[in-house]
Amino acid sequence: MSLFSEGELALMGKAEFAFPGALRDQLVAAILDGSKTSTTGLVVDYEHEGEALPEVGSRAVVVDSQDRPVGVIEVTEIRVVPLAEVDLAHAIDEGEGDTTVAGWRANHESFWHSPEMRDAMDDPDFTVADGTLAVLERFRLIADLRPGS
Repeated sequence: MSLFSEGELALMGKAEFAFPGALRDQLVAAILDGSKTSTTGLVVDYEHEGEALPEVGSRAVVVDSQDRPVGVIEVTEIRVVPLAEVDLAHAIDEGEGDTTVAGWRANHESFWHSPEMRDAMDDPDFTVADGTLAVLERFRLIADLRPGS
């Protein structure tokens, strides 16, 4: 049984990690097992989508690749920093197996420079650099919405 009614869930924003597919499934599984407690977005992506940056205390419904609600997270910290200033603790807490900032950066640049991201940004040449502003978000899982949880 969920801590939240369907009405309460409907009022929360949706937390979509990556694009639907294998990477989203991996990230959602890491959130649900507790190994992923941080994520990184780009200020330019929020601006492109016309979305406000997340705020501490805000809650969102995590969805899987089939757009099913599987959890609720609550933001515990937000920092906006240039990509060059992302620290190792944040990289490790993303729960993707990175053990160095350089490895984290390479994996994230691969995503940000992907055809899917460039398409989403409406910019076939979209790239990030050391000065690109990143939104470092920490969160905690407050509800597992999967049946039987």
